[in-house]
Amino acid sequence: VQLVESGGGLVQAGGSLRLSCVGSGLNFDDFAIGWFRQAPGKEREGVSCISGSDDRTYYGDSVKGRFTISSDNAKNTMYLQMDSLKPEDTAVYYCAAGFDPVGVGIDWCRVTDSVEQFYSYWGQGTQVTVSS
Repeated sequence: VQLVESGGGLVQAGGSLRLSCVGSGLNFDDFAIGWFRQAPGKEREGVSCISGSDDRTYYGDSVKGRFTISSDNAKNTMYLQMDSLKPEDTAVYYCAAGFDPVGVGIDWCRVTDSVEQFYSYWGQGTQVTVSS
């Protein structure tokens, strides 16, 4: 399994970015896919996750109303549309996938410790920097 993120960069506060995550070696229909982020000196945070089987979604409180997750399972590609970006959104964003036959993956999205117990596969990360 391989996950490759793209779309990060430098943007001014209030701007937008769209992250993409392309998966290979897995079928998105059978997985929960999520975005996690980690800023220097801060705990890793579950940003948003989507269930591959039924498209249920989870959003962290800090991004609700600003970020939108979507998935094109036919292309094994997941997107994170990030609008109204704030300097506190600055972080490395990681795409992750977990085999999810019973649809519990989005519940694991809010787990901070040991999230790898469910989300087994991770991308290399893409840097998002929001300037004030």
